[in-house]
Amino acid sequence: MQAAATTVDAAEVAKFEAMAAEWWDPNGKFKPLHMLNPCRLDYITAQIAAEFGRDLSGPAPFAGLRLLDIGCGGGLLAEPMARLGARVTGADAAAGNIPVAQVHAAQSGLEIDYRHTTAEALAEAGEVFDVVLNMEVIEHVASPPAFLAACRALLKPGGLMICSTINRTPKSFMAAIVGAEWVMRWLPKGTHEWGKFITPDELFALLEEAGMEPVDRKGCVFNPVSWSWSLSDRDLSVNYVTASVKPS
Repeated sequence: MQAAATTVDAAEVAKFEAMAAEWWDPNGKFKPLHMLNPCRLDYITAQIAAEFGRDLSGPAPFAGLRLLDIGCGGGLLAEPMARLGARVTGADAAAGNIPVAQVHAAQSGLEIDYRHTTAEALAEAGEVFDVVLNMEVIEHVASPPAFLAACRALLKPGGLMICSTINRTPKSFMAAIVGAEWVMRWLPKGTHEWGKFITPDELFALLEEAGMEPVDRKGCVFNPVSWSWSLSDRDLSVNYVTASVKPS
């Protein structure tokens, strides 16, 4: 059987492979993600609860839902999703991330199906999910349209995809590249390429072209005074997150 085509960019994978061991260090190279994670989780959990009629105050509110975290890294999102009751598969094209994620999940007493694979390979194998988390991945792939098409194929009809990325604005260049990479040195220089960033309107158009129905978008805004992130209906100038549904 012919191997699945892939949108994986080998150079992008190598960047994150080199940082794999630091995933769970809140003061290491992934410090920006640790800081952003509560904000991302607020959005993800609210969207899943609304789409599937779940009560977040109850025990295991996502029980019965099958969730894929594509580009799962060390498991920063996969683990809280598993704690909420979802059956979680974490997939990453960087092989070095998987053992890191597996060890941490085992230490945390969580059962998560981590795999070194791609969205395209999972789709070709016929895997389907209720929810696909596609977080901070699309700006690193070789072909965003092909990648989103594979993600759509992975969703059941009526399934939900949460997709986050970075807007292509002067402000995002200053924040994500000058600030995070050059000044704060949270990330190695070259982690991000400003030209690969995608505007919210471009992402909505790509989602629609892939056969998805965009239903929401919000900004994730960093406050340097409180040193924390929050969701915004208006400010999508740097980080932002979207929700889209596969038509039933």
